[in-house]
Amino acid sequence: MTYLAKPKFRHPDIELNELGFSHRDYEGSISTLCAGCGHDSISSAIMRACFELSLPPHRIAKLSGIGCSSKTPTYFLGQSHGFNSVHGRMPSVLTGANLANRELIYLGVSGDGDSASIGFGQFAHAIRRAVNMLYIVENNGVYGLTKGQFSATSDKGSKSKKGIDNPDSPIDLVSIALQLGATFVARSFSGDKDQLVPLIKAGLEHQGAAFIDVISPCIAFNNHQGSTKSFDYVRAHNAELNTLDFITSQAPIAVDYPEGEAQDVRLHDGSTIRLRKLSADYDIHDRGAAMSHIYRLGRSGEIATGLIFIDDEASDMHARLGTAKKPLNAMADRDIVPGGAALAKINAGLR
Repeated sequence: MTYLAKPKFRHPDIELNELGFSHRDYEGSISTLCAGCGHDSISSAIMRACFELSLPPHRIAKLSGIGCSSKTPTYFLGQSHGFNSVHGRMPSVLTGANLANRELIYLGVSGDGDSASIGFGQFAHAIRRAVNMLYIVENNGVYGLTKGQFSATSDKGSKSKKGIDNPDSPIDLVSIALQLGATFVARSFSGDKDQLVPLIKAGLEHQGAAFIDVISPCIAFNNHQGSTKSFDYVRAHNAELNTLDFITSQAPIAVDYPEGEAQDVRLHDGSTIRLRKLSADYDIHDRGAAMSHIYRLGRSGEIATGLIFIDDEASDMHARLGTAKKPLNAMADRDIVPGGAALAKINAGLR
């Protein structure tokens, strides 16, 4: 329970990052989700990514909406800024916070119900406006808090726990993110940390709108035979597009790669993500080809995972709008309220 404190004991030889923090410094409260929930694995991957990047927890702002997924920020980065908004409205709150203070690292956590239903429009506008953020959807294909109804991402023909077939076509948030202009798009699986952690690290370092759709089985309502979001189904139908590792530009990591074609992708901030391509005809820089590729895989029942698309020259909302670099809370009154003369000049320019 959240009111139970985690034990303070730490092994004397516990691993520390460049800041002198251990992974314990990136933890939050004890999870109240069902034991074995895929969302807890995503929380663990987020903590590992932030630890390995040596991110100061106080520079991270984590925001969420409503749902099982939106409860998870309580369970990681307990020393970070946090805001739990109303259902489907997290993207708007994150956009406002980002405009007010661009110096923070923004992590939006949502679910398939939160982003693909009531918050669909909010999600779309945050992506198209190129808000500098990492937007993670913990996608289980059901409404877990209200006993397992189909969500908007449930595949047509998939079965509920009671054996009912879903008659509706699904919303593929990866395809939507690509159409809306997201400059970093990926999909992963909560049970594959070797893939998920590097993707989260790359998304956090990306300058622009980064989106990761993480299939996260609901063990209570969507982990049965006939579900297309179960552990067994995803493992059997996972079509990995690439093998990933992430290398920070400040401290390169020596890695041994297996034989095969390798590609270094330089991110906007100078960091690098290295890929070993499994498909010779797949190009992560071609937005249209990416959409076509995941559509073809989906038609054959396969789930494309890995880095799907990246724009190496991406810009964000602040660059487009020419906003002030200094956070609003660090400005003097004369900077925020320049006076009547400035307002008159603006009005004159609009006539």
